Amino acid sequence: MATIQFQDLSFTEQNGRVRADFLQYFHFFLSPDELARIGKYRVERHALHFSASPQRAERKLNSLLVQAFQGLESKYTKKQAVYVHQHSGIPLIGSGAFGIIDRGTNVIEVKPITGCNLFCIYCSVDQSRREKDFIVEKDYLVQELGKVIAFKGISPIEIHIASQGEPTFYQPLPGLIRDVAAFPQVKIISIDTNGTLLSNEKVDELVAAGLTRFNLSINAFTDATARRIAGTHYNIRRIKELAQYILDRADLIIAPVYLPGINEQDIEEIIAFYLSLSGTHQKDIGIQNFLWYKYGANPIKAASLDDFYAFLRRLEEKYQLKLIKSAADYHIIKARELPKPFSTGDIIQAEIISPGRFSWEQLACSQGRVISVRDGKQESGTVSLKIVRSKHNIFFGVPV
Repeated sequence: MATIQFQDLSFTEQNGRVRADFLQYFHFFLSPDELARIGKYRVERHALHFSASPQRAERKLNSLLVQAFQGLESKYTKKQAVYVHQHSGIPLIGSGAFGIIDRGTNVIEVKPITGCNLFCIYCSVDQSRREKDFIVEKDYLVQELGKVIAFKGISPIEIHIASQGEPTFYQPLPGLIRDVAAFPQVKIISIDTNGTLLSNEKVDELVAAGLTRFNLSINAFTDATARRIAGTHYNIRRIKELAQYILDRADLIIAPVYLPGINEQDIEEIIAFYLSLSGTHQKDIGIQNFLWYKYGANPIKAASLDDFYAFLRRLEEKYQLKLIKSAADYHIIKARELPKPFSTGDIIQAEIISPGRFSWEQLACSQGRVISVRDGKQESGTVSLKIVRSKHNIFFGVPV
C-alpha cells in the first residue's frame, strides 16, 4: 500500500470525479479511471491511498498531476490558471502581471497572483478580456526575491505586495510575508487590498507575520455608488470598520481612485472619514487619478493631470490637508535597477513557454526574463522576436 499526502491539495469525490482543491481558491479534477490505473485507490482529505508500491504510486501520480494541473481553474474568475513554480520554466522577472518588478527604487513590487473577486469599472486589467490567471509558488517567489534584494545592496527596502487583482486572494500570503520579513534589509512590507476578503482575524494574522502597512482601496461611501464601482456587492460599512481595526495594528493608507462624474462627492466623504480615524499607527490618504489603459476597463475619459491637480488643490484648501504627494512623502529613493538583457528594438531568440493572459498573448523566455509575445503563431519552440517594450525589465515582443 502507498499513502501520498499533500499540504496544499485537498480531495473530495464529486459527481463521479475526484476534485482537487489547490491553495483554497483553485481546483482541478482527476479522472477515477486514471487513478485506478495506478491501483485501487481511496480518497482522504489531504491524502490518496493506492494498492501499489510507493515508488509506482508516486511516479504515476506525479505524471497524472502534471497533466491535471493544465485544467487548474480559479474559484472567483472561473478562468484557467497557470501555476508558476520552480520547475515551470517561467521566470519571475519580465512580466507586469506576476512575479517581481524593480523600478529602480528602494521599493520592490511582488505580484504573487492575478485575478480578483471584484469587477471594478475602472480596473486597469479588465478581467472580462483576460483568458487566464497566474499564481506563483511561494518558495520560488521568495527565492528569486532574495536575489533582487541582494543585488539592490541597500537598506531599508520596502516590499510592496500588489497584483493584477486582489493579493489577499493568495492563500500562502501569511507565509510569504513571514519569509519576506526575514530579510534584514526589508523594513516595510505593504499590500494593496480592496479589503473584502479580510476579517479581523486575517488582519491579525498578516500583521503577526510582518505586514506593516495596508493600502486600502475605498472608492465610494454610498452603497449604490460602491456597488456600481465594484461591479458587485460591496459592504462599505464593513470596510470602514476594518479601516479602524487596521489602524490600531498597522499603518494605513486610504487609497481612493478619482472617477470624474462618478465619485467626486464620495471622495470628500472619504476624506472626512479619513480625518475621523484615530489609532496607534500612522495613517495617510493617497487619492489616485483614474488612468486609461489599452486593455483595461475604461468607463469614462480620464481627467487631465492639470484637472486632477486642480481638483486636489481645491480639496487641500478646503480640508487643510496635503493631497498632492511625491515619492519623498513615502520615503521612496532611487536605487540601482536590475540590468536589462535586451532593449527596445533588439532582435532576440526566445523559447515559447506558456500561454499568456490574453487570447493573443504567449509567454516566451530568454536570458532569465519572461517576454509577453503579441500575436505569435507558434505554441512551442524557439521564435525570433523584436523587443517593442523594455522599461523596468517588463518586456513585450513581436515575432519577426
